[in-house]
Amino acid sequence: MDDSSPQPPIAVAIDAGPLYGHRTGVGIAAAGFIDELHQRSEVDLNPYLVSFRATPQPGHMRLPLPGIVASHAWSRSAVPRADRWLVGVDVVHGTNYVAPPTRLPTVISVYDCWFLVNSERSAPVIKRAGRTLRRAVADGAWLHVSASAINDETRAVLGTDRVRTIPLGPPPPVAPLSELAVPAVASAIVGRPFILAIGTEEVRKDLPLLIEAFAAVASEVPDVLLVLAGAPGSASTAVDAAVGTLPVAIRSRVHRLGRVDEPAKHWLLRQASVLAYLSLDEGFGFPILEAHEAGTPVVARAVGSVPEVAGDAALLVAERDAHAVADALRRCLTDGGLRLTLIGGGHSNRARFSWEATADQMIDLYRTAISEH
Repeated sequence: MDDSSPQPPIAVAIDAGPLYGHRTGVGIAAAGFIDELHQRSEVDLNPYLVSFRATPQPGHMRLPLPGIVASHAWSRSAVPRADRWLVGVDVVHGTNYVAPPTRLPTVISVYDCWFLVNSERSAPVIKRAGRTLRRAVADGAWLHVSASAINDETRAVLGTDRVRTIPLGPPPPVAPLSELAVPAVASAIVGRPFILAIGTEEVRKDLPLLIEAFAAVASEVPDVLLVLAGAPGSASTAVDAAVGTLPVAIRSRVHRLGRVDEPAKHWLLRQASVLAYLSLDEGFGFPILEAHEAGTPVVARAVGSVPEVAGDAALLVAERDAHAVADALRRCLTDGGLRLTLIGGGHSNRARFSWEATADQMIDLYRTAISEH
């Protein structure tokens, strides 16, 4: 008997929900998975979403359950199960911390455990996601994480050894500056050196630390600005307070742009003097790789996955210390040799990541989940 005949493709139901609306880091990850897996003959991809607000893209299946109803129901029990809607599926991949309750083999991408460890700082919908995730783990779901540091934390926090580290691929390319118009929100900073932070004003991003460090840098680098590009969030009040403590002359050099679109973000990355990435925890860190491609040096906190993703191509600050952050920012702004080293290292570092390699390992994880189910 010939056992070399081709195996049928793995039917994968994958959560495409993060592709809808404003594209966050989870959205970039989900898009990377879906775009690459769609090209693989070993996989029959079935994207789904749990939302009555979004209009499904061609080929995407909407589970007939409003998102808010699913959030409440699945955080309390394993019903309604999704098996009735996932006919013919071999494995389910939740790309955004949760997956619908099902008797099918399940893989869930967990990017960090911040919201589990700091649940008191999380919104109700996030707390419900945590309860749904814990139930899936108890039911035997496999967890995908993108860095070994997150693997260790996830095993400890969720009490499971069914965790596989698979690095993500790179974010989409940053457009060349020649293709980008000056965004209207950035008109006040054109021609000025600036420190850039990208991301929602949430507690985890620790923007008050950056503002405190900027006060020290601004006193020594008179023309530098601080630019915060991100939607309002859970830390906006704290950001208001931190900016309010600055001397008036320095306060005027802080520019909060709010949420920016992709072209504006790309322009900011290309024009920034340095990217500040001072999160209290990170599951991967796409902005680091975006800055690498844009030729912008990076100063980051050495937390979570950041040391693994940044490698030697960023100035890493070990402690939550405004003086240490200020010193690193000052060096990036004033030391030409260091800037060139970081920029060159950034281009090399970004080349380490590929969605092809990510998909290879993810398909292997699907097979493991199916075989052990």
